[in-house]
Amino acid sequence: MPLLLAYSLRNLRVRKLTTLLTAGGMALVVFVFAAVLMLDSGLKQTLVATGDDTNVIFVRRSAEVEIQSILDRAQARIIESQPEVMIGNDGAPVVSKELVVLIALPKRGSTQVSNLLVRGVGREALAVRPRVRIVEGRMFRPGASEIVIGGALAGRFEGVALGSSIHFAQRDWQIVGRFDAGGSGFDSEIWGDSEQLMQAFRRDAFSSVVVRLADRARFDALKTRLEADPRMTVEAKPERIFYEEQSRLLSGFIRIIGLALSLMFSLGAVFGATITMYAAVASRQREIGALRALGFRRASILWAFLAEALLLGFTGWAVGLSLASLMTLVRVTTLNWTSLSELAFSFVLTPAIVLQSLLFALAMGFLGGFLPAVRAARLKIVDALRAA
Repeated sequence: MPLLLAYSLRNLRVRKLTTLLTAGGMALVVFVFAAVLMLDSGLKQTLVATGDDTNVIFVRRSAEVEIQSILDRAQARIIESQPEVMIGNDGAPVVSKELVVLIALPKRGSTQVSNLLVRGVGREALAVRPRVRIVEGRMFRPGASEIVIGGALAGRFEGVALGSSIHFAQRDWQIVGRFDAGGSGFDSEIWGDSEQLMQAFRRDAFSSVVVRLADRARFDALKTRLEADPRMTVEAKPERIFYEEQSRLLSGFIRIIGLALSLMFSLGAVFGATITMYAAVASRQREIGALRALGFRRASILWAFLAEALLLGFTGWAVGLSLASLMTLVRVTTLNWTSLSELAFSFVLTPAIVLQSLLFALAMGFLGGFLPAVRAARLKIVDALRAA
């Protein structure tokens, strides 16, 4: 077997042009396949990272997203008074009563308008979400028409920069800071004081209430009590699960379209590998006859040609994945179909994607090489030696 493997490697080196073309076609398919999975992984990671395992988000019952939810002040007071809620160093409950609205702003250097999510937050917002850090400027002052912007927005929208102001809800809002949310969905948001935003948008109710638990194990007790309370019309979910559910629609679409394209392209790559391997069998019949005459069995010939096809797939995988890994340097934006706001995220390469793309490439090589390998193994010694 080592001898036949060396024979397969030698033939790939000898047929440099056909090897390059066939492996190149497989590499392009692997690139598309891996890029789709990386895109889906980046989207999920961004939205899942938006939530915190220690936080619980309350929205109106049956509301899928915060912009569909309405919680009045009385319900918000009941939620923040629950014994499971963490108490901060200042003696106040670690709760953020939030308003979520959409605004439309033009992109920089373009007339195209995109939706941005504006989140009104409470005084304890940074305590509720400790991953969010002010990295430039300062936090907005409660009671002032000031806002802070997520790191993914800087430079992408007209007038959205530290020190400038933007106009919406019949007010000018001064941008006084920029925050980093660790690559989560909050990086694509604008934050301001919830009370000021409620006045500006003429709202008298919150969209959601986010609380930080003193003990995560007490979530079920809190959920059961408040959802059964006749004064409440709320649904409680761990914040991470809430945002993970929002990724399912767009994630499913990306995977279906991307994998369908990958499968269609892979058919072309498999046909290319099949033609290449059939041509190799036709041109090497006398070699195959000599190997059989030397005592090599049909199964050995079969595995030698299959190994050659699998090596083509492996080469295509190595090149395609190397190209796909460069996509981790790219940041893309898309419309979050659930919240209808623009979301920025990056391609993410994971060990699972590396393994899946390898198996995909080897499967293409196997399918492309199987029939030619069977053809080579079934050649009769006399007929093969007589071939011109």
